[in-house]
Amino acid sequence: MERIVGSRLSVGLSVTAVVAVIVVVLSSSTRLAVALALGVAVLGVGATFVSLTAVRRDHPVATRALISVIVIDLAIFLTFRVSATSNSNVAIGAAMAIVLLGLSFLTGSSGQISLGNGAFMGVGAFTVGIWAEHHPTTPLVAVLVLATLAGALVGLVLGIPATRLRGPYLAGMTLAFAVAFGAILNMFSSWTGGDSGLQLPTAVVAPHWLASFFGPTASSLTTSSAWLADISIVVTGVALFLMANLFASRIGRAMRLVRDNDVAAELVGVSLPRARVIAFTVSAAYAALGGALWTLINNSVSPSTYSFVLSITILSLVVIGGIGTIPGAIMGGIIYAFSTGAISWLTAHLGLNPQGNVASQLDGIIFGGLLVITILFAPLGIAGLVRHGWRWWRRARPTGIVQ
Repeated sequence: MERIVGSRLSVGLSVTAVVAVIVVVLSSSTRLAVALALGVAVLGVGATFVSLTAVRRDHPVATRALISVIVIDLAIFLTFRVSATSNSNVAIGAAMAIVLLGLSFLTGSSGQISLGNGAFMGVGAFTVGIWAEHHPTTPLVAVLVLATLAGALVGLVLGIPATRLRGPYLAGMTLAFAVAFGAILNMFSSWTGGDSGLQLPTAVVAPHWLASFFGPTASSLTTSSAWLADISIVVTGVALFLMANLFASRIGRAMRLVRDNDVAAELVGVSLPRARVIAFTVSAAYAALGGALWTLINNSVSPSTYSFVLSITILSLVVIGGIGTIPGAIMGGIIYAFSTGAISWLTAHLGLNPQGNVASQLDGIIFGGLLVITILFAPLGIAGLVRHGWRWWRRARPTGIVQ
């Protein structure tokens, strides 16, 4: 066994080294050559170690870290090859994937239903906007951490009374928060800007070293969109890694037990109120982090963005992607990111009036239809459908059914 592992490791590292050398030779500049070579090295080495069964079994946390690094590496590489519009969509989709992760943990693991995650996104978004007005030079990481903590605090405040509520009553409480969020913002209009919202004093600008990868002819829009996409991808990768470990931890197992049988959970010593408060707080923190990224991407924040409709969209995307799964959250983010462009293309090819009633409601019609189809034919979502297909293929392959 050790000889087989050593052989696979040697082959993988050798192939990585050869590809890295080829990339260096074909690159147009030294800076680009070094960056691409490092990216290929990270991808090759990470993929080689993750493919080893012994590594996945004995070092699960390290395996999750390597998978996160591989995903981040591939996604960042793609940001250098696509247009500014696509990069903006990627950034928005990555932020939405973080929100979906939080709700997937709340609903999929602990069994609680929330219709207020759009408002939790608004908490993080307005935290960034208000803080940037008074402290525009605060480092980006500190701003994101502050927004996440603000969302966690609001989630904790709402999560404590939520321990006594279940089912439709819990959904009603979160619904009330989502509906009242706009009115709460207007009560503090001197801070939040009222209906007009807030504009960030300075936009997020790409550093000079990043612009050199695109060449002297690249516009500031191209480099800034790529930079925002890279920031969103890295933050999403870290959020994915933390959530994957949380799913596999003792807390995650306790959450699933609470969801399946709360009486059995109490019998084995699980505190139901504590578990539900933790789930609510984590979900709100992730939603606030996603909202904070949205503010940085749009360079502004408006109350109308974080309406009840957004909360319904988030819940629909979680169901369509797959409740309680990390791939489902990623798929939901991708669907949301490129849905606007797809709907615009469909509107143009159907000959609909962009200002008409049908065109304006087309996104709701499509998302509603996808939700109904998913519930009827794929109750576990796209991620569950893919997992089922993969298991069927693996079972069928040795019997000769699939060649």
